[in-house]
Amino acid sequence: MEEAAAVRRAASESVADVAPEELRRTIDEYVADGSVVPGVLTLLSARAVTDEHPEDLVEQAAGVQLIYDGLRLTRDLAQDDPWNGGDRDAANMAILAADVLVARGFYLLARTDAAEDAVGVVRAFGRDQTVRESAAPDQAAALDGNLETDVLELAIRTGVSASGGRTDDAAGLADDFAPDNSPFDPAEAFFDDGRRDRLAGLSIDSGRPLNRND
Repeated sequence: MEEAAAVRRAASESVADVAPEELRRTIDEYVADGSVVPGVLTLLSARAVTDEHPEDLVEQAAGVQLIYDGLRLTRDLAQDDPWNGGDRDAANMAILAADVLVARGFYLLARTDAAEDAVGVVRAFGRDQTVRESAAPDQAAALDGNLETDVLELAIRTGVSASGGRTDDAAGLADDFAPDNSPFDPAEAFFDDGRRDRLAGLSIDSGRPLNRND
């Protein structure tokens, strides 16, 4: 899938200067092992507006992807707690990698219309994970799934705004596209004909803030 390869390449290039080498390798391995659905959705959403992609669109898609990967890694570490009887050195490297991923994602989106929405995703994630600590198992699963829903909405808004548009459809599409179980399937499987048709019918209008920014 051309879009998936482009997102992986841009994400890798954006962290190429990270040091030490062990940290960069940890980041590269984690990103390579995960689905690039958020980044690909950014590109496909832009294509729904115009076939003439902005020059920095792939970088913005990588920004969305890196934020998701960083938060996903943070969620994994919070739930597995590798510091309790596990490899503490590897855990320390992983949490540092998560911080770098989110920071680089913010950097790539910093001067875009999606910057505030990206902050909203991170804030919502923090609130959800705090509530999760005392939640029942079924509520905890729902709280975890909010990350995938929120990042899908961020991806749609980023892609549409990068092409000069705004949409009120982002929240609804994100809810419809969100997986029953997180994280995402591989991008090639996720973007079936039905989802591509839904994206092609995006309604472009005046827009609204990310729905969980409050």
